[in-house]
Amino acid sequence: MANLQTSYLGLKLRNPIIVSSSALTNSVDKIKKLEKKGAGAVVLKSLFEEQINYETSSLLKHRRYPEAADYILHYAKENSLREYLSLVTEAKAAVSIPVIASINCVSEKDWTSYAKDFEEAGADALELNIHIVVSDRDTKSVDVEQKYIDILKKVKQKINIPIAAKIGYHFTNIGHIVDRLNAYGAEGVVLFNRFYEPDIDIDKMKFTSAEIFSSPSDIRHSLRWVGILSDLIPNVEISASTGVHDGEAAIKMLLAGAKTVQVCSTLYKNGIDELTKIIQEISDWMDKKNYERVADFRGIMSYKDIKDPSIYERAQFMKYFSSVE
Repeated sequence: MANLQTSYLGLKLRNPIIVSSSALTNSVDKIKKLEKKGAGAVVLKSLFEEQINYETSSLLKHRRYPEAADYILHYAKENSLREYLSLVTEAKAAVSIPVIASINCVSEKDWTSYAKDFEEAGADALELNIHIVVSDRDTKSVDVEQKYIDILKKVKQKINIPIAAKIGYHFTNIGHIVDRLNAYGAEGVVLFNRFYEPDIDIDKMKFTSAEIFSSPSDIRHSLRWVGILSDLIPNVEISASTGVHDGEAAIKMLLAGAKTVQVCSTLYKNGIDELTKIIQEISDWMDKKNYERVADFRGIMSYKDIKDPSIYERAQFMKYFSSVE
């Protein structure tokens, strides 16, 4: 029978399937149910810097005393922090699987100091969920990338638990930023983050949110870079995310070199029983292929281990479109 045990960020997991940061992991009761369904680990719903700042700004719009701004912002931060620390502590006491804290950062200010509180509350690791939207055309790309490094460096100074940086794919050179993140202390990276995108309702003439869930086709964004970076930067552990909706997709990510695979959208769409199904599909496939352990097949379809590495590098549909009339 297949042994799905693996490791990630120095943590022992019973299988490589992690439930990613979302409302699915925002309460102890939900986390306990995910453990029963087979989750190898959970990433807690992020503590969002932007959200707290936005909510505080909304409150201040209705206040007559602008000097109260600092007090209200401090109170909002501390209240959110207390609630989050309670979730970390209670989740750790309630389940045996690794509990990974998550903070969504856009600055390297006191938000990153909260990481120490997460560690003291019992978090097994920390996922730095970083995304910076740049609307100033004079901002240089190198300066934006440096912000990622600055956030990581400040957090690394505070804690001893392992760190994974969760990033998007909107970089000119993804390998370069991942290499730098690893060099400055990130033991892992999550490829890739899925961000809020705006949309417009043309009937109601107002802004709405674009589709919040991933689709199975979104795996293409992450599969390419998991396959490339697992070889180019072997010291960093990759957790594959976005577009994983079934066991087949999870297996593809592991074959490309991912240490673990994160799931979310499929659990929203199909229920958390899908978690058990995905894990069973991996186990059945391993038995069929006579693989005893995940390590036996992880990375065998990665960049350096295939005959034609250009498959991962190709950007045009040359073969397809040249034969279609």
